[in-house]
Amino acid sequence: MRSLILFVIGLVFGTGLGFILGAPLDGHHDHAGHSDAGHDHSAMAAWGDAPLPVIALQAVPDTLAGVNLNIALSHFTMTPAQAGAADVAGGGHAHLYLNGDKVGRVYSDWVHLPSAASGDVIRVTLNANSHAGWMGPNGPLAAEVTVP
Repeated sequence: MRSLILFVIGLVFGTGLGFILGAPLDGHHDHAGHSDAGHDHSAMAAWGDAPLPVIALQAVPDTLAGVNLNIALSHFTMTPAQAGAADVAGGGHAHLYLNGDKVGRVYSDWVHLPSAASGDVIRVTLNANSHAGWMGPNGPLAAEVTVP
């Protein structure tokens, strides 16, 4: 419990210091040059002491169009009926990004991306019921794969 409290304190002070040091002098922040999923300003939820999820992604070209993405998860349960409810450790849903643009939510282990093509980057983030991204000790709980 103590490590979780220290993590939250560090996160709060580190984030505040980052905003102070990283903010431009005119107070504006231009997003035009970086719409990537790694630069997300949404809320984050601390994962806690439970075993960290493992995310394995496999992008398989579809025979008709696009890509079929398999999302294999361990230590995480998809809970689609709880979307928007209170956060529960170890569960939630995923957010799916294609080349940095969010394309939707994911509630199961397979999803079809009809517009994905060779060289595209697919990113999956694990999110709590509140839609906040789950944060582990080394950053957001997420994985990426490049379409073959």
